[in-house]
Amino acid sequence: MKTRILSSVFIVGPLLVFLFFGGVPLLLLCLGISAIGMHEFYKGYENIGVHAGKYWAFGMLAVLYIIIYFGEFTSLDPRTYNHILSMWVFGTVCLGLLMSLIREDHNILDGPVTSLGILYIGYFTAHLLLINRIAKYSTMVWLVILAAFGCDTFAYVFGLLFGKHKMAPNISPKKTWEGAFGGVLGSVVCCGIFGYFVYPKEFIHCLIIGFFGALFGMAGDLVASAFKRKMGIKDYGNLIPGHGGIMDRFDSVILVAPFVYYYILVFIRP
Repeated sequence: MKTRILSSVFIVGPLLVFLFFGGVPLLLLCLGISAIGMHEFYKGYENIGVHAGKYWAFGMLAVLYIIIYFGEFTSLDPRTYNHILSMWVFGTVCLGLLMSLIREDHNILDGPVTSLGILYIGYFTAHLLLINRIAKYSTMVWLVILAAFGCDTFAYVFGLLFGKHKMAPNISPKKTWEGAFGGVLGSVVCCGIFGYFVYPKEFIHCLIIGFFGALFGMAGDLVASAFKRKMGIKDYGNLIPGHGGIMDRFDSVILVAPFVYYYILVFIRP
């Protein structure tokens, strides 16, 4: 437990610095998380005989961040930027579909898993950057971390203290409903405090983001755990002592970031 806490401190500290500065530092952070996370994801699938097209995948990831860079830091027209992003998504899906033509000796899952890794880890993580570019609401990128990590932390504490009823024993045996309740409560409190001081006019929206963000965070955690079960592995890696790999630590962020981005666009931004 001590190792887990110390690792969390060393992770959260630099993460907060990158979030504070935003821009290129945040872009580099997201790129690093995506690249390492995709590597862990594909390596896990190799345990069950599925071999993703890594070179193609990392090439598409590089293209994504080049697009985002020009969209964020140049005078590229926003509509053109969005159209290019849509074309990138289309190209990523096509890549997975066409891999059966590129590879003569292949597993039928190689292509779909390649596209899945790019979209699920690379594209979803990039929503942190998309939030950061929303005029007036760019600071709401902090809500992603507060919802995801707040939920994780409070769920862990409540699970240790009060956990009795298993939540998903076949996927993640340690998770309990008591822990889930604590996670939602922690996320709402953290996001509510942030909203009260930073976005007082959007305080109710911050509470809502905290509630649903916690649900998406837990869903992201369970989805990543379900993948691990199918892969036959305990952790995605050993990069972070007490946690595992990048995917073991940021699996909740991956789903919370898109949720927060689209919530802002639909319900907050005029």
